[in-house]
Amino acid sequence: MEKVIGIDLGTTNSCVAIVEGGTPTVIPNRGGYKTTPSMVAITEAGKRLVGHIAKRQAVTNAENTVYAAKRLIGRKWNTTQVRSALATCPYRIVEGPHDDVRIQLRDKLYSVSEISAMVLQEMKIIAEDYLGHEVRKAVVTVPAYFNDGQRQATKDAGAIAGLDVIRIINEPTAAALAYGFGRNLDRTVAVYDLGGGTFDISILEIGSHGVFKVISTAGDTFLGGEDFDSRIIDWLVKGFQQEHGIDLRQDRMALQRLKDAAEKAKCELSAVRETEINLPFIISSSRNEALHLQRMLSRDELERLCNDLIERTIKICESTLEDSGVSKDDIEDVILVGGMTRVPKVQHMVAGFFGREPCKGVHPDEVVALGAAIQGSALLDEQQEMVLLDVTPHTLGIMVVGGFFEPLIPQNTTVPTSSSKTFTTVRDNQTAVKILVLQGESQRAEQNELLGEFILTDLRRAAKGQVEIDVTFEINADGIVSVQAKDLETGRQQSITVTASSGLTQDEITSMIDEAKTHAVDRRATEAFEGTRQEAEKLMGDIERLFPQVEQIVSGSDFGRDAIEKARGVLDRARSLIERKDVEGLKEQLEALGRTQRMFKGVIAKTG
Repeated sequence: MEKVIGIDLGTTNSCVAIVEGGTPTVIPNRGGYKTTPSMVAITEAGKRLVGHIAKRQAVTNAENTVYAAKRLIGRKWNTTQVRSALATCPYRIVEGPHDDVRIQLRDKLYSVSEISAMVLQEMKIIAEDYLGHEVRKAVVTVPAYFNDGQRQATKDAGAIAGLDVIRIINEPTAAALAYGFGRNLDRTVAVYDLGGGTFDISILEIGSHGVFKVISTAGDTFLGGEDFDSRIIDWLVKGFQQEHGIDLRQDRMALQRLKDAAEKAKCELSAVRETEINLPFIISSSRNEALHLQRMLSRDELERLCNDLIERTIKICESTLEDSGVSKDDIEDVILVGGMTRVPKVQHMVAGFFGREPCKGVHPDEVVALGAAIQGSALLDEQQEMVLLDVTPHTLGIMVVGGFFEPLIPQNTTVPTSSSKTFTTVRDNQTAVKILVLQGESQRAEQNELLGEFILTDLRRAAKGQVEIDVTFEINADGIVSVQAKDLETGRQQSITVTASSGLTQDEITSMIDEAKTHAVDRRATEAFEGTRQEAEKLMGDIERLFPQVEQIVSGSDFGRDAIEKARGVLDRARSLIERKDVEGLKEQLEALGRTQRMFKGVIAKTG
């Protein structure tokens, strides 16, 4: 059966998993790590780096290293979140051609979907190395509170990476799938998911017959570990400015060093009460003196700096429970997901709010990818009895007279679903009506997200209020929204399938797919060459080490001198092939190197 991989495309780290023999498993990368930093860099030579290798060079190449791209994916340029990122990121964020966000690395502009595609392609390669064959299909997770634009941008990223994203699934739902998989549970659970960039809370009912029903979900797509890091950075910058009168934010390299130090300190303070932040030679003064940053950060101070962020998550939990009609007493398990749930204060406040200790039975960094893999396996295997009933995270409706928003499908409605409402014309002899399809929670239409628009024309002429128009919204299992407007008297109708835009045209996506394919081929070729080179150099090293001894033994005969010359020729040819990066030629030369090595060892063994 064809394999489907599950990918947790995270803000800070990403993870890939698969179901093998009925067991979901996280696939480690080449370094043996089960998660890979969601970081991308372009070197001075134009080489693309992804993951751990990108993270290692971030300080010296801060301007051309992207982290936390997920916080920008699918966002419009003129949003508060993009403004916030502009103020804090060492890499350059610029306005794209479609009111979208682009990132400048070296001399090229990249869309955020393209950056995310590089991370997804890395996950694809990790899976292919593990399985030994190509992978095409994937289930990719997104925050439950992502809107249509953000989901489409993630789907585009998958396409650019060469993946057929067969389903986008919400992260808390994926975590619940992994938690309940194969356990025959009948429980109501809360999934509290605080990751590197986003926060979600979902209330679910898990049924012993494999039914996973989401009751309600809410969140904040710009609240997570990055904000905790920012608070530490602000604290360090303020202290340094008071002491030296220099704003470290003005130096990109210093800012990246602060970012790394803040992240490290935050992680350490989950285990210890106090940690030292020591950054020697952080910057030079106006008198060209090298200045150092050295401060002690306590867990108490970190909690003081970030307490309001944790409280924001608790307020969202409160409103979600109210919306769902579920009381705290009904919640039987609280599942913690995301790296930030390791913070003791987060655990303490979540336990205090729900009145019970959270479950420790899931791995906060791996459970989402495992759930995605389980969903992927279930979609392919018709014999698997698993039903997933998710909800729409945002209210859907249309704009009505006065600029108001009229909801048709409320937030937290189980999908698939449909809903209709009848509206009337607002002017005498009105022959057309414009339908603006919106998504959001504000009563004012302009404060919600415009998903699409269409016009119903050729209405019969009548006094205002006399032409009745039936508007029907429908959402399928994939979350695709379609809207139909119909004149009830004449039966004339018009409809639209809302395909959210990620800010990329189809031509741009096609071009990016081609570029990603080229990169994958180049990378595979480089990896094949590197593997063969290492094998050849090991044999060459052995031969060169034995050379003086063998030369001394056989130099007295013509046969011996001839053998030595041939051995030199084998080494010279291998060096030439390595220099030319001729992988096929080098593979053939491995045989000659092996024969030479065996011959040398044989000569020494005979005389030994």
